[in-house]
Amino acid sequence: MNSATGTLIAQAQSGDADALCRLVNENTGLVRSVALRFCNRGVDYEDLCQIGHIGMIKAIRNFDQSRGCAFSTYAVPLIIGEIKRFLRDDGEIKISRELKRRAAIIISKREKYVIEEGCEPKISTLAELCGMTVEEVAEGLAAASPTVSIHEQINEGYSIEDTLGSDSTPEINEKIALKQAIECLPDPEREIILLRYFKQLTQSEVGRVLGMTQVTVSRREQKALESLRAALG
Repeated sequence: MNSATGTLIAQAQSGDADALCRLVNENTGLVRSVALRFCNRGVDYEDLCQIGHIGMIKAIRNFDQSRGCAFSTYAVPLIIGEIKRFLRDDGEIKISRELKRRAAIIISKREKYVIEEGCEPKISTLAELCGMTVEEVAEGLAAASPTVSIHEQINEGYSIEDTLGSDSTPEINEKIALKQAIECLPDPEREIILLRYFKQLTQSEVGRVLGMTQVTVSRREQKALESLRAALG
């Protein structure tokens, strides 16, 4: 993690709304990438992205820089967890009267912005226009009906889903998430995973390389695998 990102995270955690907005905007690509993994489950892609943004905001609020883990590695499981929680509830959000009112304001401001500026506003821009926090806007957008479905047909009968393609994206996302999770393991566990699963060494061979007994390698390998499962949701 670069120093600029670390500074922004510290500022956001101290209550700096501008820093929070900037971090959310900078990580929108990560949220959308994770959301792609959950397409074709009966929930529109844009809905998934908005739910994912709530997970991103939670990650920013709770990230502990002292642990030396990459922010994206920490954020991905929270984004996944937020989306999974949404899907586990059958994609239904219990919408209060206040949330409906907030969503109506956000949609109105968004439509006006699109007409005047000719492009979609960022979440931080909507927050400023509506006099709300980024988190409130994310929740409001998640509660509102999406403007376009990923399955909706566009020119010549193709859908957005066809345009995006779905052949390799999930696998790529999984590999990226796995690589980041491995990088966050302590040195002995990371070395064991690399030697066992990327160099195809046996536990005894790994023990000879690292100066450990086979039993120690087995115990640390199991611990590392549990950490990876937890990180990948």
